[in-house]
Amino acid sequence: MNTPHKEKESKRMGSMPSTTRRTLHYYGQVTKKHLGLFFGLMFSTFAFVALLRYGNPYFMSLIVDHVSQNPVAASEVFTAFGPLIATLALVNILGQAASKLQDYTLYKLEIAAAYDLARMSFDALTQQSMSFHSNRFEGTLVSQSSKFMQAYGEILETITFPFMPMFASIIVTVATLAPRVPIFVAVIMALLVVYAMISYYMYKRILHLNENAASAQNQLSGELADSIGNILAVKTYGKEDFERKLFDQANTEVVKRDSKRMRASIMRGVVTALITIVIMTIVSIFIAGGNAWFNITPGTLVIMFTYTYNITNQFNFINNGLQRLNRAFGNASGMTMILDEPRLVQDKPQAPRLVVTKGNIDFKNINFAYFDAQTTTTIFENFNLSVCGGQRLGLVGKSGSGKTTLTKLLLRLSDIQAGEILIDGQNIAEVSQQSLRQHIAYVPQEPILFHRSIAENIAYGKPDATPEEIYAAAKNANALEFIEALPEGFDTITGERGVKLSGGQRQRIVIARALLADCPILVLDEATSALDSASEKLVQDALQTLMKGRTCLIVAHRLSTVACLDRIVVIENGEVIEDGTHQELLAKRGAYADLWDRQSGAYLD
Repeated sequence: MNTPHKEKESKRMGSMPSTTRRTLHYYGQVTKKHLGLFFGLMFSTFAFVALLRYGNPYFMSLIVDHVSQNPVAASEVFTAFGPLIATLALVNILGQAASKLQDYTLYKLEIAAAYDLARMSFDALTQQSMSFHSNRFEGTLVSQSSKFMQAYGEILETITFPFMPMFASIIVTVATLAPRVPIFVAVIMALLVVYAMISYYMYKRILHLNENAASAQNQLSGELADSIGNILAVKTYGKEDFERKLFDQANTEVVKRDSKRMRASIMRGVVTALITIVIMTIVSIFIAGGNAWFNITPGTLVIMFTYTYNITNQFNFINNGLQRLNRAFGNASGMTMILDEPRLVQDKPQAPRLVVTKGNIDFKNINFAYFDAQTTTTIFENFNLSVCGGQRLGLVGKSGSGKTTLTKLLLRLSDIQAGEILIDGQNIAEVSQQSLRQHIAYVPQEPILFHRSIAENIAYGKPDATPEEIYAAAKNANALEFIEALPEGFDTITGERGVKLSGGQRQRIVIARALLADCPILVLDEATSALDSASEKLVQDALQTLMKGRTCLIVAHRLSTVACLDRIVVIENGEVIEDGTHQELLAKRGAYADLWDRQSGAYLD
């Protein structure tokens, strides 16, 4: 596992407050949508604390003062204290009602916010470019998304329980005791200010430790997902010990960073505990000498002790709350940075939908390069290629020549740096991405299946397809025979990434999906590479029917796949070096003919 260098970590520390503010920005956006619930939660929490924790002691202090100053006969108890008893009962009724309102608004807000944050995370991840996803662990992204949603609830609960009660405690204490014992209140408030300043200072110091710990946890999740996701390679190469070593390195880093965070948190707790001891010592002095020095009544002494004890008792929860806040902001930081990351491929405002009539495709003077750290890999420079509507074009060439990249640029999975790509004269950078891709049926080299039924996978490009249409697509893709042989037929769950099916079976499911989508433009990237010769022949027969009247770009290393096409283009180092039909290119005895001669068993219908 790659351990961050100290230099990188120091830069990261400098950006922590900014990351925290951005996290609060996104959480604030969600909270604004449910302000009624939020304010209801804050009000009910304040009312609950003020009435039950401080209302009861206050009215009890009035009873104590009354008893100490004017003893009451047994027959006069209810006459003298009836109003106070009734008031205490009302205070408890209202306090319990506030408590239940607090429960309702808290749960309701957490549920509503979780929905909004899940959509926010999903949109951020699905709208990012393929370059973004290629450089990240899938498991890490899922982990960051989950932690981002959970952190909101943790922050909300921390505000609701330690912090709001502390705020209510201070307000009620000052309002009640300041008129009676102003010196006492001034001393306590001064100590509270000192406590708040120290807590905030130590909070800032620990914040980056929590983000570092969360980063290590995300890395650990990514390592686990990577190993489990490629478990076949792990087992077939006997690399269990190797993967265990990588996992242990990530796990050790988690322990190291968690331990560092733990030590800092404990130190903060020790400091704040010392302040609590000082406050309670001062309270005991005031309680002992309050009556003698300041003529404070017994009832007031009772609420002085009770209120101050409540506040100092809150200190322990505040310390724990700060730890929870640190941890929550650290957990949320990963997704926050993803939300802040600019979209490498995004629609222009109010981008219109693509309208395909003929299916003409033009690549005009395009430049494209991959940027990785400080390395730039140029793929295309002033590249030009035109494909007439309805033409079936084969793209061939050595690996790394740019064939697959060209199809991905057409799908706008990455954006070109210069030039333009046109479909029927419309610049694909000017139209919405969804409408662009809804007009292109794409079959990649590696078949992509969801952990859903075979029928759902085939119908992915046309969700409203009838069972008959799904059946016909499967039949034309030469997939019907093996599907019907499965115990559950079309209802068979394929497993994650289609792991329950063979490579050839997965590919035929994906081809069936493309057949059913029936788009005006078809892109096949080594679509038949996983098929045996017999299956390939049957699928190619189906593709011949599908390709009629459609613009087709077909990437192939197996030249038998493209030999019957209308036109073949040979690409080398990002340039078109040959262009013509199969027979024309063979007659030239150039690069295409050389590739053809090298492939044993090549055949041509």
